[in-house]
Amino acid sequence: MADYRAADTEADEAVILVDADDRELGTAPKLAVHRDGRLHRAISVQITDARGRLLLQKRHIGKYHSGGLWTNTCCSHPHHGESTLGAAQRRLAREMGITCPLAPLFTTTYRAGLDNEMIEHEIVHVFGGTYEGPIKPDPAEADGYDWVSPEMLRRNVEYDPERYSAWFRIYVMDHWVEIAALARTEQS
Repeated sequence: MADYRAADTEADEAVILVDADDRELGTAPKLAVHRDGRLHRAISVQITDARGRLLLQKRHIGKYHSGGLWTNTCCSHPHHGESTLGAAQRRLAREMGITCPLAPLFTTTYRAGLDNEMIEHEIVHVFGGTYEGPIKPDPAEADGYDWVSPEMLRRNVEYDPERYSAWFRIYVMDHWVEIAALARTEQS
């Protein structure tokens, strides 16, 4: 089993517990919530470029769950009192070293068993945006990144799903229309 303290210094950060309607119920330590599978609020960001390619992040191998897997551009949890948009902008800058305007893409609820006996149970607010310029991932967050075409991503997730985070596979399968529309919009 991984040493969570060394792997992720944010493991004791508080996350916002919510009910099925995304109403706040309180806060609890992130690691405990992921061990228990309690429903909490999260954010994700999907960035495209002007060519319609999607920016993927390879999660740092030392993350307390899903390390070494490919996923959307970034994801995390809002702090108490922080808007989901504010959290998305904060994490995009922190994880990938970029800033750009973001807009809501979709909201979804899911529950998924992960490695290291963790459970994700989230209402996640997903934002999309376009970015052109240098990318400077935080090496403590990401082991790399890649720009991929929507078509290639869909094929890869279908044929080799274990390379991708559980939540990102759900996004690709259940919210492909929104992801593909974001990529098409940027090509226009």
